[in-house]
Order: sequence, then C-alpha cells, then structure tokens
Amino acid sequence: MQRFVRAKLHGLRVTGADLNYHGSITIDAELCRAAGLEPLEFVEIWNKMSGARLSTYVLYGDPGSRCCILNGAAARTCQIGDEVIIASSEWGLFEDVAAISPKVLTFRDGNEIDERIVYRVFRNAAGEHDMAIETDAGAPLAVRDLVG
Repeated sequence: MQRFVRAKLHGLRVTGADLNYHGSITIDAELCRAAGLEPLEFVEIWNKMSGARLSTYVLYGDPGSRCCILNGAAARTCQIGDEVIIASSEWGLFEDVAAISPKVLTFRDGNEIDERIVYRVFRNAAGEHDMAIETDAGAPLAVRDLVG
C-alpha cells in the first residue's frame, strides 16, 4: 500500500483564524465538494507564506462563503491572507489512484476557483506508471505551468 494525493486546494487564501473555536479548518462546502474533500476528513495544510505544515480535519463552512478558517491550535500557524495548500490523501495501490483521478483546484483573489485540474494516472504503452496533468476540459498542462 502507498499513500497518494486524493484531492488538493492550491493557493486558497486564509479568511480567518479562531484560536478559541473547537474545530480545525473550516472550508466553504462548495469548494470541498468540487475537489472531493469530505467532512471530518484529515488533510495536510502547507502555508506558502510561512512554510508551516500541519495536519488537521475538515469542517464544511457555509456554501458560497469562500471561507478558509483555521481553528484551535491551527489558528497559530497562519495569518489572514496567507495562501495555503490543502491536500487529502488515500492509501491504496497504483490502480486505486488511477481510478480516482485526483482533482486539484487553484484559486485567484476572493478564493474564486481559477483552474480545475485533474491528475490522470495510468500505465503507458510500455506498461510503466505514468501521469498526465489536465484541465477538467481535458486540455493537457505542462508540469512547468503548475510550478511557475
């Protein structure tokens, strides 16, 4: 068994931090559903601004609110406006990740979805593990387009 990325929100901006709340991270339910994040699912959070990394669980926020609120101890790791990467993972075999085609959402100001990306994993003609990064419309993206 290996651990694979299952869903990712890339560049979501923190809209709040509530040290005294009992939850963990509250994310707009529409954004969660679009990426495939489930309520109470554990996720990794990486702060692009500070380098902080943490693990916590997802609470669904108000649909359409575009919220990303760090709660409890997690509130100490981010400032409002910081860009974060939120990724969920799944344990399985290569065939399992190939079957789920992980979804990635990128964001622009206001936490509006900029791009919808799909990681396609497959065996190439030689039988080797391979992948393609595509927009949800099927258009291929070069890896350099994602890391620039």
